[in-house]
Amino acid sequence: MGEARALEKIKNKAREIKRNVFVLYLAYKDPRVPWYAKLFAALVVAYAFSPIDLIPDFIPVLGYLDDLIIVPLGIALALKLIPQPIIAECRERAEEIRKNGKPKNWLTGALFILIWVLVTIWIGSICYKIIT
Repeated sequence: MGEARALEKIKNKAREIKRNVFVLYLAYKDPRVPWYAKLFAALVVAYAFSPIDLIPDFIPVLGYLDDLIIVPLGIALALKLIPQPIIAECRERAEEIRKNGKPKNWLTGALFILIWVLVTIWIGSICYKIIT
């Protein structure tokens, strides 16, 4: 029974992190948010959704530390930089969107993929020059 509670607690924490990342995404788009908070929120959201980590996941134990520590810490800091009334409004909007279905922004997704492809090609070309 203790394992079931622990698993449920972990699932709830994961949902909360996911919800907060979406709240940061909505706050980033709000014109009332200061530029430095927007920049930090954008970096946290990009890192949370990025397939590239500071510490690769294949490294035992350490590989998941960034997912377990860096992302939640970044979320907490970003939420502190944004005025609380705006956070409250974004939480309400996030809940409405969750109930009505998630919006799909294909242009942003394609741009994100393009950036990672270009970065991968660039790093590959540097490695190729080093090897040859």
